[in-house]
Amino acid sequence: MTVKTLLVVDDENAMRRNVIDLLTGPTLRVIEAPDGETALTMLQAEDVDVVLLDLHMPGIDGIETLARIKAHWPELPVIMFTAYGTSERVIEAMKMGAYDYIEKPFDATDIQIVVNRAVDYAGLVTELSSLRHQAPERKGPNDGGITVIGHARCMQQVFKKVGQVSSSEAPVLIEGESGTGKELISDAIQRHSARARSVYVKVNCGALSESLLESEIFGHERGAFTGATNIRLGHFETANGGTLLLDEITSMSPRLQVQLLRVLQQGTFFRVGGEKSRQADVRLIALSNRHLEDEVEAGRFRADLFYRINVIRIILPPLRERMEDIPLLVRHFVEKYAPGRDIVVPDQVMARLMNHNWPGNVRELENAVQRGLALSHGKYVNIETGMTGSGDDATGMFYRSELQKGRSLKEILDDIESRIIRETLAEQGGNRSRTAEVLRVHRRYLYTKMKEYRIR
Repeated sequence: MTVKTLLVVDDENAMRRNVIDLLTGPTLRVIEAPDGETALTMLQAEDVDVVLLDLHMPGIDGIETLARIKAHWPELPVIMFTAYGTSERVIEAMKMGAYDYIEKPFDATDIQIVVNRAVDYAGLVTELSSLRHQAPERKGPNDGGITVIGHARCMQQVFKKVGQVSSSEAPVLIEGESGTGKELISDAIQRHSARARSVYVKVNCGALSESLLESEIFGHERGAFTGATNIRLGHFETANGGTLLLDEITSMSPRLQVQLLRVLQQGTFFRVGGEKSRQADVRLIALSNRHLEDEVEAGRFRADLFYRINVIRIILPPLRERMEDIPLLVRHFVEKYAPGRDIVVPDQVMARLMNHNWPGNVRELENAVQRGLALSHGKYVNIETGMTGSGDDATGMFYRSELQKGRSLKEILDDIESRIIRETLAEQGGNRSRTAEVLRVHRRYLYTKMKEYRIR
């Protein structure tokens, strides 16, 4: 019977002892190190199969230790330990080659499964270190960070996937309801990619007409149409060598979808009114608040284009599917909008937030917290769950805030319409016919909107 060796690296003695007591067995020997320097020394002297490495340690932290491990032992599986539910450092670790990560406090079954899987992986890996490139160089200090944070398992999987795919050159499709943070995830992918220092261009396809969008994306020649007095470079040219984000990609007309498909297939395009083929070296990230398979099935989106952009797919869960993250998000937004203030969110307020459906997702929660802080002058903050629950001033604040974030009128109105339908349905016990009567709309219109907003 072969005995494998696990090295657990953590500055907390109690944590190391817990792992040793839990995982030591007939087929697994567990050794320990209190810091990164000691761990690196032990790796030179011991035959280690798996490393369990704390992300936050004094001296050289987990990221730096991981970088040194991967530089010398690129095939050694390293599982990261983190006490934080945020994403940026975890993404950095996964991008650098970490095998997996476990969040503290950990579940005994979860850590056993992950470690056993890493041990099996180590047993299958052959000696290819001389043929492998060293891990990507570590980046500098955190230059932004993601505000899509959370402890929920579904979000941890998203963070992990972002770290795994960031260094790829393949197109990325990010799907999720409005307000789930699709653009923030796109920002993280770009920030951790090989094109991080190159141009990053964002285009909202739903905010522009077909002709204007075509000119924005592909550019135009002088005289291409009335008013085209000068040559205009499109985003495929300005983003050359970098990353192009296309938001609301389902808003593209069939004709523009054909042109986009050509770029992805051949790497070339034409300016509007132009006859010269131009090269495009751009990594594409596409965002959609609808499932593209449904759009393909309905005939609104080309199947061949869908397959081209659906190389790497990330689906962001709605807030109602990760309600355990609401207290964490509320604390984050309180610190963001009221830094230095001694703020308390009463238990009854937090309970109400936990029971709300949040059709506008994280964006709606952020607006609610911001609104509550703006209308509160004391220590205790009341956060209303309704968009207009704090009066006309709050409603105006909400609209202004949304417009300042670059959201289109259609997006804002869609959120409002979706919310009204959901709440009326709930009030009528799910009776669609009665809901249509209350809203004074035809039942067919209600059914169409329920399908569009994915209301069950």
